[in-house]
Amino acid sequence: MSSNDEDYVYDEASGEWLPASEARERAAAANALPQAKDAVGNVLSDGDSVVLIKDLPVKGAGQTLKVGTVIKSIRLTADPDEIDCRYEGIRGLVLRTEFVRKR
Repeated sequence: MSSNDEDYVYDEASGEWLPASEARERAAAANALPQAKDAVGNVLSDGDSVVLIKDLPVKGAGQTLKVGTVIKSIRLTADPDEIDCRYEGIRGLVLRTEFVRKR
């Protein structure tokens, strides 16, 4: 099958007719989460373990997470600069990626 036989789809965002395969690629890229990177540039993904590189006081918990603390099983958020974490005794912990290093 040649590329001339491909279906075309109207893209309302750009106002142009695109090959269906290109329209799917653009839609997938628009829906993909931005890449989250740790303090040294390693790409983070869901389920990774990270280590804190700085002491961090936790607002509302009256506790400080010390440098070297391991946080297991992180989850990415829509914001590439933040990760959702679980740590004993602290609910709803969100950390900035600039303060962690991938383990």
